[in-house]
Amino acid sequence: MSIGATAAEKRTVHHLIGGRSVASEDGRTFETRDPHDDALLGTVARGAARDGELAVTAAREAFDAGPWPRMTAAERRTVLHAVADAVDEHRDELALLESHDSGKTLRHARHGEMPRVAQNLRFFADFAALATEEAYPDGPVLGYSLHAPAGVVSAISPWNAPLMLATWKVAPALAFGNTVVLKPAPQTPLTAARFGELALEAGLPEGVLNIVHGYGDEVAGPLTGDPRVDRITFTGSSATGAAIMAAAAANLTPVSAELGGKSANIVFADADLDIAVPESVRAIFGGSGQVCFAGSRLLVQRSILPEFLERFTAEAEKLVVGDPRQEQTFMGPLIERAHLEKVHGYVELAQREGGTVLTGGGPPADAALSGGHYYRPTVITGLDNDSRTAQEEIFGPVETVIPFDTEEEALRLANTTRYGLAGILFTRDLDRAHRMAARWKAGTVWVNCYFERDLRMPFGGEGISGVGREGGNFSREFFTEPRAVVLRIR
Repeated sequence: MSIGATAAEKRTVHHLIGGRSVASEDGRTFETRDPHDDALLGTVARGAARDGELAVTAAREAFDAGPWPRMTAAERRTVLHAVADAVDEHRDELALLESHDSGKTLRHARHGEMPRVAQNLRFFADFAALATEEAYPDGPVLGYSLHAPAGVVSAISPWNAPLMLATWKVAPALAFGNTVVLKPAPQTPLTAARFGELALEAGLPEGVLNIVHGYGDEVAGPLTGDPRVDRITFTGSSATGAAIMAAAAANLTPVSAELGGKSANIVFADADLDIAVPESVRAIFGGSGQVCFAGSRLLVQRSILPEFLERFTAEAEKLVVGDPRQEQTFMGPLIERAHLEKVHGYVELAQREGGTVLTGGGPPADAALSGGHYYRPTVITGLDNDSRTAQEEIFGPVETVIPFDTEEEALRLANTTRYGLAGILFTRDLDRAHRMAARWKAGTVWVNCYFERDLRMPFGGEGISGVGREGGNFSREFFTEPRAVVLRIR
């Protein structure tokens, strides 16, 4: 049955290898379920190393002998815009699949993430077609640069924004002339599979985009250790990123890795609380807290702590936790039962560490949600910045609130972490904003806002939050091989 069937129907999801839909070599499958009620959504091909090898072979052949790398950037642009058109045309279908598979609210999937999927494709298609090279004339010698496609790209994407983050990798890789093997997270295979179908229907040549499903320890070996792979781009946990980099090191394969986070959200006494409170709520509870750059360490200047906490907690308690297909829902379920237990385990740890749970701390009381993986927005005070709860990535709707007195103390607390993905700052003092942004060890610093993105800017993290940057020219540098050409003019 096609992945494009209606949401109520069960699906059979195969790999996409060399333009063909194929089952796993050994015939194994796994189930994908709706985190709202644990309903079975379908069965998925469970890849093994052999499936990964076949996908890499197909991508290698498509790169070495196929038309895609030899097309002009303008020709590839036309195809990628056609794929983006298909995403726009099937936006409602893709959003519903995403909501069922990940627990993401249907409203956000339809109006936030699917438009961004199309934007990823259009932006990088245009960027590659409009990119310029440099010339270095020196008398009778003329030098110029070329950015040739790197080759085969292994793209390993996470479950928290499945198709958006998959296309954040696939779009630039394709736009610059590479072929791709995509491995989506096993928790959320549906939209990647449907996207592969739409891409072929829109005119992407066979073998240019290959998709293998399964668990990383079973299928990802060839995707990270095969010498025929020229680039690896990964988003996920810091521990998995380290393992991927170790596998890639044997072949000196370049890796771009956007990893975990424990981002500080700093609110000064001069902040506009009408902005700082709702943005801070969104920064931790949006996406049910399953966001790598969530502002999960809330640092509040002591003089406004009582007022801020009262307003912040009240807003958290107003958030509607429930069925992600309902329009009023703000927070859907967590991805799976094991993750729910992990999140709750950290809340219990916080209490053992001396923390006080001001609100939340468990599943909702609504019996209608008892079959799903739901957790209430949780606010914890009384912890030190060096506590495990304040230092380890929880990846759920859990906020630790820590007071500070001075700018220097706030910056020290923000930087006292092994992570360095993002930072959020609320202040009316622009001098302070520039001072702190320059010294904040974070790949992105948002000032008086949260999650504003310009795809031209670098995105990535410091410390164990990642290696490398992607976006705009940073993606071009990673997905291509810059080449110098020098000739003598007679």
